[in-house]
Amino acid sequence: MSLIELIRDNFFYLEPGYTPFNTIIFGIIVGLIILLIIKMFKYINKDPKDLFIPLLPFIFSGSCARALVDNNIYPLIHLLVTPGIYIIIGITTIITILTSILIEKKFSINYKYTIFIVGLILCIPNIINFQNVNIPVMLLVLGIWLIFTLIFIVLSKKWKLLDNKYNLTVLSSHLFDASSTFIAVDFFGYWEQHVLPSILTSLTGTAFILYPLKIIVILVSLYLIDEHIEDEINKNTLKLCIFILGLAPGLRNFLSLIIGTY
Repeated sequence: MSLIELIRDNFFYLEPGYTPFNTIIFGIIVGLIILLIIKMFKYINKDPKDLFIPLLPFIFSGSCARALVDNNIYPLIHLLVTPGIYIIIGITTIITILTSILIEKKFSINYKYTIFIVGLILCIPNIINFQNVNIPVMLLVLGIWLIFTLIFIVLSKKWKLLDNKYNLTVLSSHLFDASSTFIAVDFFGYWEQHVLPSILTSLTGTAFILYPLKIIVILVSLYLIDEHIEDEINKNTLKLCIFILGLAPGLRNFLSLIIGTY
């Protein structure tokens, strides 16, 4: 296999193509990007925790576009699948953040509002093309996610780790991902694309295994971040990135499911 074929088959594919090799490489790339994002937040002197809500439209936009590709509403092209869609949304988000800082300095408009409004504008084409929503399936996923989230909301009253609303939000985003995947795989014939979850789902015969897997991994990660990272920008950047890594695929699965099962 030539180098070009290796790159094409592992990193610029149109069909689902997660392998142990490209999963490791993608992980390394994500790690390097997080380091650059930390440097960016230090440079602009902004706390990443302020962006949990303003970035929601950007996350929705990317996930919705991917779901529309899944259901043949958008064309299957490299710019709209992994890694193209993430590159486009990522670059657009960073440019928007930096531009919003300049606008804030010049016009005294809170940068968070600018980011949120730009994100909403980006969502418009996807919302226009979104159609035929399966309401019962939507409510099923949301109901199961809400049950699991409520459990941890109750636990947060006595558990210091989850008493922090950002930690609870990060965990909830991954519970949403687990819920959308569980319903899609176990009840509607979808399959898990990522390597480790796919192996565990095959071994156990159910995607419900994602709940304990994600709960353990996310709680341990949050504990280590809170206990061993003192710098607030470093700490909150990691939490924001973990939040996005849970919500983005969860939304993609959710949106793809509710229009694909109509």
